[in-house]
Amino acid sequence: MTRPGGAVHVVTTKREYKGKVYVAHLLRRSYREDGKVKNETVGNLSHLPEHVVEIVRRALKGETFRSLPEVFQITSPLPHGHIQAVRMAMHRLGFEELLGSRPSRERDLVVGMVAARIVAPRTKLATTRWWQLNTLAEDLGIQDAAEGELYAAMDWLLSRQERIERKLVRRHLREDSLVLYDLSSSYFEGDKCPLARFGHDRDGKKGKLQVNYGLVTDQRGCPVAISVYEGNTSDSLTLLPQVRKLREGYGLGHFVTVGDRGMISAKATQDLKAEGLDWITALKSSQIRELVESGHLQLGLFDERNLFEVFHPDYPGERLVACRNPELAKLRAKKRESLLGATCGEFGKVKRMVERGKLRTPAEIGIRAGKVVDKFKVAKHFALEIDNGHFDFRVLKERVEAEARLDGIYVIRTSVPEKRMSLDDTVRSYKLLSTVERAFRSLKTVDLKVRPIHHRLAGRVRGHIFLCMLAYYVEWHMREAWRALLFADEDQQAKKTRDPVAPAERSEAAELKAATHQLADGSPAHSFQTLLDLLGTITRNTCRTRDEGDEAPSFKVVSEPNTAQRRALSLLEAITP
Repeated sequence: MTRPGGAVHVVTTKREYKGKVYVAHLLRRSYREDGKVKNETVGNLSHLPEHVVEIVRRALKGETFRSLPEVFQITSPLPHGHIQAVRMAMHRLGFEELLGSRPSRERDLVVGMVAARIVAPRTKLATTRWWQLNTLAEDLGIQDAAEGELYAAMDWLLSRQERIERKLVRRHLREDSLVLYDLSSSYFEGDKCPLARFGHDRDGKKGKLQVNYGLVTDQRGCPVAISVYEGNTSDSLTLLPQVRKLREGYGLGHFVTVGDRGMISAKATQDLKAEGLDWITALKSSQIRELVESGHLQLGLFDERNLFEVFHPDYPGERLVACRNPELAKLRAKKRESLLGATCGEFGKVKRMVERGKLRTPAEIGIRAGKVVDKFKVAKHFALEIDNGHFDFRVLKERVEAEARLDGIYVIRTSVPEKRMSLDDTVRSYKLLSTVERAFRSLKTVDLKVRPIHHRLAGRVRGHIFLCMLAYYVEWHMREAWRALLFADEDQQAKKTRDPVAPAERSEAAELKAATHQLADGSPAHSFQTLLDLLGTITRNTCRTRDEGDEAPSFKVVSEPNTAQRRALSLLEAITP
């Protein structure tokens, strides 16, 4: 019989029996009877979870419990994880110190603009609005930044470009390093910038003014410098200024410049020789044809191997490495067949227009046929007959056959002696230019969206493009750290040993990721952007107590990352400058 009154409490007992420990949680009441303290068990709580038993224990001691929603409220949850990832990468790279050794408002704004360019590229005005919607502006203390301040920070950044690039060169390039260089362009919206010119269109935006920029990277494709030129500047004219900047401005004594056949022209090779530098490039198709016609390049040798060295008196002191890629030959043959067929179809339309009397004079016929020539670029394979009221065409089969003989053949040209670089490594070195092409794709379309360019002042254009290069510098390192999580080939060492001429092949693991869209553990594989989006679901929440109203002190709580998010953040810890 339970007696009234007394204090109720929880008693925990432990008892060992046959090697096992049994724990019991008993609800007991203490009371006095005849001057003595006695205890009575009023309930058994042993079936309850430990944390519930602890709550009962504390409640009986006088503590009051309320649910979290009753006590606390979240006033401003902000996306945080993607910002945290970019800032982690910047920290690992010493990015702020790279910009300037002393803290400053300008440095914070540039860090903010670079991070914003990686996560969500926008105009400067839109950026000042966007970073209020996450933790970036708060972390950097730039919540009140206006558009004009961002432009001033870009000017500050441009004034420090030489110092920053010098640090990058010293960090990533060594004596005798391979230096990759290529030129690209981006189009303008407007016509007021003095750099804007009509030039070789690389963006498919006909009728748009453009600006050219040359990117320097190390052999991995990591960017170290960029220069901006007027939109009509030819590729080869930009090479020597870059070379001299690396040597005289940044103190790099000797290096090997790798550039495509349009970049390292005949004059450029002489300039590089005069500078005492080596280079790797490729011959143009007309030069390859001359080698074949002169007998110095014997196509029959490709029956035995897919690359061999060629010597020619027109290239003294140089090495020519002839290569043939069968898969490339098939692609070129298919493309040529398609272009010839399309051109014949269009010329057929022109012929019928002449026969119906819609085109009469040679001038009218020539203009219409010229449009076909400009569209498909294979006029060298056609003979045209144009006269008053007459038009006809035929395919020059002998020219087609002559070009087909060279399908899949390319010749690497270099001044690097064989004792320093083997034939295989020479070909591999030239193919590294593909990493610069990937950099341009990322800069222009995939992630950073350097185009279209809206700035009118030349300095602002240079500052904008330099800022985009720095954003790619951070992104490049993040991509390398995240290879295991992305649709990327993790087996980079295989590139150094596989056949340099054969088509590039992804590893089995990379092919499996592409086919299943999953990693080896069954979790989803990501693109760079979707991984950032995943991390963006980590929020930083500002909380406060409800009872004290708006005057209540607040505190911040970051939501717990899931397994995939924790792995992504931990991989960034491996980044090294």
